[in-house]
Amino acid sequence: MREISSKDNKIFRHALSLKTKKYRDKYGEYMIEGPNLLKEALKEGIETEAVFVRPELTSEEAEILGGADLERKTFVLSGKLFDELKDTETSQGIISVVRKPETVIPEGSHGGNYIVLDRLQDPGNIGTILRTADAAGFELAVFVKGTADPYSPKVVRSAAGSLFRVPICFVDGPDELIGLVHKNGKRLIATALEADKAYYDCDLKEDAAIVIGNEGNGIDRELLKRADEIITIPMAGNTESLNAAVSAGILMYERIRRR
Repeated sequence: MREISSKDNKIFRHALSLKTKKYRDKYGEYMIEGPNLLKEALKEGIETEAVFVRPELTSEEAEILGGADLERKTFVLSGKLFDELKDTETSQGIISVVRKPETVIPEGSHGGNYIVLDRLQDPGNIGTILRTADAAGFELAVFVKGTADPYSPKVVRSAAGSLFRVPICFVDGPDELIGLVHKNGKRLIATALEADKAYYDCDLKEDAAIVIGNEGNGIDRELLKRADEIITIPMAGNTESLNAAVSAGILMYERIRRR
């Protein structure tokens, strides 16, 4: 392990730049915090570029680093530098730089479902949707242009390791999305409050690409117009709508229920 004591150190400055989406995109890297996320990343074969720790290394952290042979990639930061790098109020004392995976979109695969995020903005919603997609066995998460970055610190924490397991791809808009979905034999399923068909009357068991729309404005009108089916989640109470992540969870778990 090597010590970094200056904020001008190029390794530290590189890591610090990853707090900004521009540089996460440029370098194909992002940061994760805490020993549990690092263990998950290592288990899933995610490439680790660097690890930053406080001088008071815990026995758990030392065991993780030693077991993964990461000591040569580990840097000890002063408390001040570590605090500048962390994104949480009470950091667990270990921050890692990992590489984004390269997504290979499965072509012509029969049976798998996609979850499509259309311009969602809330990091908590996005992370929760990815975590639920992982639990429900979804094949792919598709991010339509305008959706918040899945590799931002808040999404990474909210996804709780599922980011390492759910493949993600990005599309520019309705045309690219519909081309991808239909090319791979999926039906584009949109959700809308005014739809006549309830979700449990639609076959969501397989080959479905389920679109979850923006928290305030819903699904893009073009996507609604070109969807193969439009469904709704019936509500008995007086609320106008459900939270985006809750809606996504209900629809994704319909796959499990039907199986």
